[in-house]
Amino acid sequence: MEEALRFRVVAWWASGRTGIAKSVSAPNAIHFSSPSALGGVEGRWTPEDLLLCAIASCYTTTFRAVAENSKFEYTDLQVEVEGGISRAETGYSFGEVLIHANLTIPQSADQARALKLLHKAEGLCLISRALSVEKRFEPHVQMAEPRVEVGHALSASNHRNGY
Repeated sequence: MEEALRFRVVAWWASGRTGIAKSVSAPNAIHFSSPSALGGVEGRWTPEDLLLCAIASCYTTTFRAVAENSKFEYTDLQVEVEGGISRAETGYSFGEVLIHANLTIPQSADQARALKLLHKAEGLCLISRALSVEKRFEPHVQMAEPRVEVGHALSASNHRNGY
């Protein structure tokens, strides 16, 4: 693996109460909204859903790598992540995130080892660890340039006639 990998997601507000996010690593865009309880559109992914999905998918892929490196056989892994938000002094805030990792193994003799590997994966999960990372914020505001079409200067009379 390279020394450092970079990832990039671009999101923009589409219209009304929905937005679109795209990643260079995935062919499909994700349509998102704020939670319906906060005025968003029902049936869309929310930023809160996406955060919990990032934790669940990261934990799942991390455990797969840990199990593979440890030559540990398992039958199935289902990861469910729950989180609750509540009003805080400055908007809303996540209180706690709970990760339910349900691992199915073929032999009961491997139960202690399975539990140890589940804990190891939790400690190595990149997204869980990133939740406490320092964030940088670089805002930028630009002014739109007035649009003037070359060769088609509009006079007041042309504009009134619909040209």
